[in-house]
Formats: sequence, structure tokens, C-alpha cells
Amino acid sequence: MAGRESQVPTQAVFSGPSTYVGGQWSTGSSIPVQDKFTGAEIGRIDETHREQVDAAVAFAEQSFQQTRLSPFERYELLRKTADWIREREPELLRLLIAEVGKTYKDTKVEIDRAVQAFLFSAEEAKRIGGEVLPVNAIPGAESKTGFAMRVPKGVIAAITPFNYPFLLAAHKVGPAIAAGNTVVLKPAPNTPFSAAFMLQGLLECGMPKNHVQLVQGGAAPGQALLENQSVRMYTFTGSALVGAYIKAQSGLRPVVLELGNSSPNIVLADADLDLAADLCGKRAFTAAGQACISVQRILVQRSAWDAFVPKLQEVVNQLKVGDPSDPQTDVGPMISEREASRARQWVEEAVADGAKVICGNRQDGAFFYPTLLTDVSPQQRVCREEVFAPVAVLIPFDRLDEAIAIANDTAYGLQAAVFTRSMPAIMKAWKELEFGGIVINDTSTFRSDLAPYGGVKNSGLGREGPRYAVEAMTDLRVLILDGMEGEGLL
Repeated sequence: MAGRESQVPTQAVFSGPSTYVGGQWSTGSSIPVQDKFTGAEIGRIDETHREQVDAAVAFAEQSFQQTRLSPFERYELLRKTADWIREREPELLRLLIAEVGKTYKDTKVEIDRAVQAFLFSAEEAKRIGGEVLPVNAIPGAESKTGFAMRVPKGVIAAITPFNYPFLLAAHKVGPAIAAGNTVVLKPAPNTPFSAAFMLQGLLECGMPKNHVQLVQGGAAPGQALLENQSVRMYTFTGSALVGAYIKAQSGLRPVVLELGNSSPNIVLADADLDLAADLCGKRAFTAAGQACISVQRILVQRSAWDAFVPKLQEVVNQLKVGDPSDPQTDVGPMISEREASRARQWVEEAVADGAKVICGNRQDGAFFYPTLLTDVSPQQRVCREEVFAPVAVLIPFDRLDEAIAIANDTAYGLQAAVFTRSMPAIMKAWKELEFGGIVINDTSTFRSDLAPYGGVKNSGLGREGPRYAVEAMTDLRVLILDGMEGEGLL
């Protein structure tokens, strides 16, 4: 695919600034950002230096202290931003397709979901309440009354990845604002412009100028955020390695970490095999497999193997690989040629160790063609680690107990899926699969943007979803009243 030309011109979309600190936009010049399909430069950023990061945190802290938005003002801001995104969808589509390399189909879904994330966050801004505490139930405290209310934490540091840069920023910025906090946002350095687009929308919709700061770059500004003691909380989506580092460095400050997975999708013999094959065959390669809940391990009951595998292979062979701006394309490039080479290396390691390739295992620059493997070993990286590429492995099993044991044999625990018509099997899977979410008769890639979302083990801490993020981004503050009767306060 050398000499690629996208169907959609993109350069004009990226002429604006990319960093926002203290109410001032600035344009970078040192770090080029490429169109992931054509390789053409679409803009540049500068890495934000420590002094600028500290200034960004200080401005956010000042805005938190001096500009408190009412719940209804937060609601209005987030609702208007959702409408603004809808109105600007064609421009945002062009930006994300070029910046990420994700297909038109997948990008459209990301934008639609981001709109919903802002709307859900807007609604949550009006629902933050508290409770009456039964403190007078304790002997000797009969005259006391207790209350608890939720209060915002302060400055939230939000660090987002490249694969869903707009949606995952919405899942952090939206709830943070809904809860009454301010934010310093640091997107991935290879997808920086969609965050600037979001910030532009928030500002145009009436956000106070210093409520959200935008810093750019890689590990250095991230480290500066970790070391700044004015940051009250960290919310991060990315690798387990970086997540563990953030947790270790954050001290007593809370973190929400949404990390990796090696998603098992269990197909029982009583399942609708056509449905399971169609969904697994497509969802394993959504976003070129670069999703933490991508279909990676497909566990197939042995009695259904001969019927299921050809159906799956047929679905995968029909996927269109190519220009992500073409609405008919199913699989676009990975984020970089280096990542595609890594995927090919992992597959070749597995093949050298006895795995068989059913289809794929072909690299063309940043493209890695949809690949299915059988005869894999549990110790191979394509099984045990998060492959984060358009690669899925097929594993046979005889009994559901065996499938659950195989599924749980991983350091991760984000989401799993089971295809079956059996209610006892569903209940057993729900009780015994060690994952934050279990999806029935759809794949592990299904996520409802209003539901609690997060994992166990090395897949992270805490939950996202606006209601649950708002809870994580607020503190309970208790009030105890004693003997107020007859004090003449009224």
C-alpha cells in the first residue's frame, strides 16, 4: 500500500494550536504527528515542560478555588458540549481518522459514544447528593443528627491513550466537570489534536477559561503531573506497566486505572454459532485490535469446533483492509509500523512454538492483516499478554469448568464474554469468571457508557461510567449536629 492517498483531505483540520495553559493556546513545532494511513505530517506539538505543567496545575487549582460552577451550570456546559460535538461531527471524523488511523465505521461509533458520555455526565451533575446518617442510634448520641454530602476533590490529572482518544477523554473530563472538579488533561503524544478539539468545544460552550488545562507529550509531563502535590487524583487509561507505576508514585492520592486485558470469549455448543462467529470475527479486529477489551482468546467447545471455525474464518476473510476514510473499510492501520512489526513478531514466536496460522500474518507498513491462530500454548505471548493488535487465538475445550479455568488463567480481568442459551451456564460464568464484566451473547468488546466499567487483577482499579466516575472524583464530607433545638437560630 505504498504511496497511499486518503479519500478525505485532512491537513486543513490540524492548523490550530494544541496546548492550553493558563487561558492561552500555543502551537508546537518540534514533534511531528502523522496521518496514520498516508504517513503525511498533519501537525506538530511541543512537549510541555515541567514548569508549564506546574503552571497548568496551579491555574486549575486557582480556577477550582475561585470559580465554582453550580450543578445546573455544569449540566448546561456539558449538555451544550454534547450538542457542539454533534454539530462538528464531520470535522471531528476527519481529524480522528487521520490522527488514529481508525476506520470511518469505528470512528463514527466513537464520536456517538462520546456525545452520550457528555450527556450522561451532564445528568449526573444534577444528581450528586448525600444522606442522613443514623448517628443517634448510638447510646449517648440521641441528640445528634448526622449528614453526609459529596464534595469535589480539586484538580484531577487525566491521562488518556491513543486508541480511543476522544471517547476516553470524554469519560474523564465529563465526570470531572460534573463533579465540580478542574482538570489537567494529557493525551497520548501520537493523538494530541482530538483533545484540543474537545477543549475548544468546552470553551465555546461557556467553560471557565482555566477549568481544563491541556498539556502535551510523553513520559516527562506525565511524571511532572505525578510529582505535583496539588493534583488530588489521577485517572489513567493505558498499559498495566504504566498503571502500576502511577499507583506506586501517587502516594495516598486516589487513582482510577483502566488497564489491559487478554479478553476470553467462550463459545458453548448450544450457542447461536452464526451469531458468535459473525461477532467474534468482526470485533476481534475493531480498531485494528487496539482495544483493551478486543476479542483476543476465542474458546470454542470441542463439539462445536468443526462447525464454528469455518464460519469464523469466512467472516474474517471477508473483512476489507485499507483506507480508513473509506466507509466500507473494516480494518485500518495500526498506530505505527513499529506496533505492526511487534504484532508480527509475536505471531511468528507463536508459530515457531507450534501455533498454526488460519489466516493473516501479513504486514504492510503499519497494516497487520487480521490473523487467526490455533494450536497455541497458554505460555505464548499471544495468549498470556495483551496483544493489542488484529490477532486472535482459537482454543478448544470440553466442559464449561475447563473454559472458565482457561479464561481465568491470566493476570488480567477486565471483560469476558460467553455465547450460550443456557441460563445455568450464564449464572455459573457470572459467579466464577474473574473479570469486572461478563457479556452474554455479545463479545467482550461491548461497553455501555453509562454502566460501571473496569477490571480486577492487573486490569486496574476503580470504575468508569459517569455515575461511578463522579463518585470516585468526590469525597464524602460528614456533618454532625448536636442539641440544636431551642438555640434561637431561626
